[in-house]
Amino acid sequence: MSEHRRHRHNKKAGGKSFVILPIIFFIGIFTVLYVALAPTFDPLASAVGTLFSDAEKDYSTSYKNIFVPVIEETTVSAETDKKGESSETPQKTVDVEEVEFPNYGNQFGDIRIPGCGVDCPLFLGDGDIALRNGAGIYYGSGIPGYGKTILVAGHNNTFFNGLKNAEPGQEIYVRTSYGNFVYTVRETAVVEALDVTAYDLAADEESLILYTCYPFDEIGLTTKRFFVYADFTSGVVIDKDAE
Repeated sequence: MSEHRRHRHNKKAGGKSFVILPIIFFIGIFTVLYVALAPTFDPLASAVGTLFSDAEKDYSTSYKNIFVPVIEETTVSAETDKKGESSETPQKTVDVEEVEFPNYGNQFGDIRIPGCGVDCPLFLGDGDIALRNGAGIYYGSGIPGYGKTILVAGHNNTFFNGLKNAEPGQEIYVRTSYGNFVYTVRETAVVEALDVTAYDLAADEESLILYTCYPFDEIGLTTKRFFVYADFTSGVVIDKDAE
């Protein structure tokens, strides 16, 4: 009798393990995939909403704008004055306490690429409101001046359509409320939509990466992305160690 009961008890315990272990495995796999592919989730959701929404597309949705342009002084030498060009502005350091960090969904700057037709507001976060009104920084990457990779998304049929004209050597201008920045295009590339090797958010130097759906003439979800890689050229540096 007692032996029969032990067998029944072991059967129940084995049954519980059979149910719990697959659940734990599924949660672990989901977490890994989410962390790896998160930069593509919000832009894809925004694209789906834009494509399948029955309502008229609205690109003027209200949002909080904390962007106040910074007017920087430039010095002009006698030599450059003859050519009508100003000398390079010295690099400045800004204490972290002086920076008004944006909340998710805030516009805190703008981005412009002369000759490409890119000139739009810059948001923190790449959700639906941001991408309907401009370009959005992936929330898990850096912001200008912070010494990290800055990953910026935009729609191929609106604000980032001009990326198709980007070429190495072109300058990208980013303005924020705490300073202005210049990045120089290093290269462009077409990659698979879920290729997480296309960017490195753990890099220890500042760079700017812009991306959008590819091909440019397609509307809705696509299987490829067009990337523009740019190196930090000039701008303020946020002193994260300031007391």
